[in-house]
Amino acid sequence: MTLQPTAPPLPAGLGAPARRWLTAACATATGQDPRWEVHFAEAGRRCGTAHADAARVLLLTAAHPHPATLTRLYRQGTAPERRAVLLALHPLHCDPATGLPLVEDALRTNDTTLFTAALGPWTARHLDAHQWRHAVLKCLFTGVPVTQVADLALRARGDTELARMLRAHAAERTAAHRDIPDGLPHVLALTQEQ
Repeated sequence: MTLQPTAPPLPAGLGAPARRWLTAACATATGQDPRWEVHFAEAGRRCGTAHADAARVLLLTAAHPHPATLTRLYRQGTAPERRAVLLALHPLHCDPATGLPLVEDALRTNDTTLFTAALGPWTARHLDAHQWRHAVLKCLFTGVPVTQVADLALRARGDTELARMLRAHAAERTAAHRDIPDGLPHVLALTQEQ
């Protein structure tokens, strides 16, 4: 059975003109009018940067694009557009064959906004243990709060390999007379839970 996308509500605090524009843009996307991709690109200008991610996710869930279109929007998009694609993977119930290459690309980036967007519930469900562990460690390296990792407690519970990696990282930092990242003791404690 194919799951249907679950559209989030309109962003709270969106002004009346932006709300009207977004409602019309979503109707265009639902009707598979190709202009929806133009609306996707202009969402930041129309809705403001504070609401751009939510607006773009709404457009993606309304359009429910073909996997090739979703991949193209990510590969050719600006950083905010790519972030929205990553955030939409979960509400779109994206197939792993489409979503994993996008998440893997975002996890390799130095752009912490993309990296953080890739740490959502879709990734928690589909990313393999090895890559997920390295994403958690990258949070510690880059200063991204580990609280951004969806289902952290669930995935870290009883993960002895993650515990080994965290202890090795802490030992390296200590030997170099560097502070241990704030989130490391928290994640290490989670690995001890059964």
